[in-house]
Amino acid sequence: MAESVNDSDAESRISFGDYVVLKRGDVFKSVQVENKKKVIFEKQWFFLDNAVGQLFGTRFEIGAGGSLKLKAAKHSGDSLDSKEAGQDNRHILDDGKSQKLTRDDIETLKEQGLKGQHLYSIVNVFVYFSHLRYDTLAQILTLGNIHAGSKILVFETCAGLVLGSVMERMGGFGSVIQMYPGGGPTRAGMESFGFPSHFHETLHEFPLCKVNALLAGTLDLSEKDADGNRRSESSQETSGVSEERSSEPQSMEVSVDQQEEMRRVERERLREQKAQEKKVKMEEKRKKLASAAALLEGRNADGLVIASRFHPCPVLMGLLKFIAPSRPFVVYCQYREPLIECYTKLREQGGAISLRLTDSWLRHYQVLPNRTHPVLLMSGGGGYLLSGTTVAADSAKTRNQHKSEEHVAKRLKLDEISSA
Repeated sequence: MAESVNDSDAESRISFGDYVVLKRGDVFKSVQVENKKKVIFEKQWFFLDNAVGQLFGTRFEIGAGGSLKLKAAKHSGDSLDSKEAGQDNRHILDDGKSQKLTRDDIETLKEQGLKGQHLYSIVNVFVYFSHLRYDTLAQILTLGNIHAGSKILVFETCAGLVLGSVMERMGGFGSVIQMYPGGGPTRAGMESFGFPSHFHETLHEFPLCKVNALLAGTLDLSEKDADGNRRSESSQETSGVSEERSSEPQSMEVSVDQQEEMRRVERERLREQKAQEKKVKMEEKRKKLASAAALLEGRNADGLVIASRFHPCPVLMGLLKFIAPSRPFVVYCQYREPLIECYTKLREQGGAISLRLTDSWLRHYQVLPNRTHPVLLMSGGGGYLLSGTTVAADSAKTRNQHKSEEHVAKRLKLDEISSA
């Protein structure tokens, strides 16, 4: 029992290589703890070396030379002062006498790299990103029914924050297929979670530009980089020319500088090494593409999560084809109008039921003795969510046909009543 307690205590302590979130007031920043690495946060610089070995949530002050020191515990007198100050403010006078530091003292502190009693806490949570509030992120995970052992499609442009949240909820079991735009996926936020290696084995990637080819059955997994082939051919031609030139001095009796010859050989070696490394990377990329395509070809994914700055309608209509029937999907957008278009399109086309367009409302409260009230500065909105459940295309057509027949029957009945 003692060993498990020690293990849990060790896991909750900061070590080199961990990603932590710095918090000062309502400002957050994610950084990696590295030895003797200068961190700049809120116009101040410091080192995180002294944070190693401390518990997450520890509060620090910045000392001389950018070193962190633990915040001293509050004295019992502080609570009495705060309790007295919490009665009312009728006797408080704005006469300037409460400021103990002069302007020269403040400037001196700034030059020393200090700013009074500014506190920095190290925590391991994420909040706002790309207008995605943490309560909205929690609703995305709930509405998407994210759980271990499922196969989830994720398309997001939040630097990997939503992707990392989905992987954390799945616990390293199942499959996550990241659909990405452009040349490659962005995962800075996901890397900050500090997942173990087996979590990354469940992650797959597939470019959004190849979705239509996969749906049409024309995806070519053997295609190679034409530019890379041309470069390899040109390098072979160059090496052939260099070999001819190297043989020229023997026949023409031209002296060649030995150092220049060594530099030429070194350049050729580096060129061949880069070409080989690129070939290996291209082969790895092809294997990843084939692995993700094999997962998508079954069209039996268990859920779809979209949180992107792009217009969600074409992305949603394309990716829904990979989702199995009776599976949830959720789309996040900062604005309501694009989701209304998605809602209308799904109602017209069919293939989804239980469509809901919602927004969340969150209010922070300051809770202090005799001073409890809503925080004046807070988020105005957390974006909008469109959620629903997929159905088979045949059943959707049957349902639409049944509705149309009901409408026709009602019209005929009304015509009979009016004629009578």
